[in-house]
Amino acid sequence: MPVAEHVLRHAAGSPSRVALRGPLGSLTYGELAGRVQGGARYLKGRGTLAAIALEDPVELLVAVLAADLAGVTPLVGDHAWSPERWARITAAAGADLRVREPLPYVPGAPLVPEPRPGDRAWACFTSGSTGRPRAVVRTRASWTHSFPYLDELAGIGADDVVLVPGPLVSSLYAFAAVHTLAAGATALVPGGRPAAALLRAATAVHVVPHRLAELLEQAPGLRTAVVGGAALSREARDRAGRAGVRVLSYYGATELSFVACDADGGGMRPFPGVEIEVRAEPGRRLGEVWARSPWLADGYLGGAAGPLRRDGDGWTTVGDLAEPYRAGQVLRVRGRGDGAIQTGGATVVPEDVEAVLRKVPGVGDIVVIGSPHPSLGSVVTAVVEGASPPPRALLEAVARGGLDVAQRPRRWYAVPALPRTGSGKPARGLVADRLAGGDPEIRRLA
Repeated sequence: MPVAEHVLRHAAGSPSRVALRGPLGSLTYGELAGRVQGGARYLKGRGTLAAIALEDPVELLVAVLAADLAGVTPLVGDHAWSPERWARITAAAGADLRVREPLPYVPGAPLVPEPRPGDRAWACFTSGSTGRPRAVVRTRASWTHSFPYLDELAGIGADDVVLVPGPLVSSLYAFAAVHTLAAGATALVPGGRPAAALLRAATAVHVVPHRLAELLEQAPGLRTAVVGGAALSREARDRAGRAGVRVLSYYGATELSFVACDADGGGMRPFPGVEIEVRAEPGRRLGEVWARSPWLADGYLGGAAGPLRRDGDGWTTVGDLAEPYRAGQVLRVRGRGDGAIQTGGATVVPEDVEAVLRKVPGVGDIVVIGSPHPSLGSVVTAVVEGASPPPRALLEAVARGGLDVAQRPRRWYAVPALPRTGSGKPARGLVADRLAGGDPEIRRLA
């Protein structure tokens, strides 16, 4: 990962500053640098791609930084995968080294970082909403060179205590943790629901939209929230503003990194260094978002198939849909093209429906999918998250008031908890699979 050099520099200047606080303890920058050096000496010469899956996020980051210092590309995986699945997925990605236990400390002379911008310095798994993991690899420069822009936009610096509340197998949270270390700040990596003491200490957070509200209540010292992974509602931004929290929301993808951001509530505009085009087929209102920037990933390891596509001029897309766009305008993303629902000749973008229904009191979150229909092709189907979902009559009334006829769900279901991707977004494909498979936890709303 592209921050071992930063960590060693911070250790030399501020060795007693706390670098990491996790569920089992803390490490100062001096202690972290020592652990990284010892782990790097162990990894040196053992392979070129290290698949790393450790439950303790502090130990995981030690191993990732050690791999970086040793000149090995770290590939971060999910410690909860079974040994069989882990072996199968990492072999497909081409990993020649596997780390499932904390790295041993090997004494010896300090290793000197030799980073190059073109190094393949990070790889992680992405499944999007389908649940089928593929490994994305990127160069050192594609992340480190974006750090100063994020520093300026979010105002995160060495004095901050940054909460990273999600799993580091997610690129969203992994980026948050390593950016924090590059800035010389303290990263809180609880590895799950953070304890009250960690929440009280946090001054900044990287989070997905559905968790922002609870953190505003639980972390009174917050001053900055970096929000990614899905659209942030105006209500959520206003609530953060009333709490005195500065919000930077952004749109991107694991394969694209940052594409657009909104620092003031005025809408998504290109992240520094990014060019955007929205390419629509004739007769269609929505088009695909294409980006050209220094922040793009190299691609997938092991020749895996995925949504990433390139043209001959440096432009890349993952198939997300947006409204027509011109340079200087606000980018209005409407979701992934492969999630669009074809119903009776109309195209329905699930995110448009979800944005309306998510405002209904009692809706924890919601996923909209297409269910097969013999004559319409598909019908719009809503799956509401919540232990006590609102009555169907209320949901239908809100749908009638805010949605076109084609957009209104014909079928309504409820589930106690939606399955989610590593970044915390609802896993749309898994919801569809569970519904089609007759999952007893998903009940029909009468």
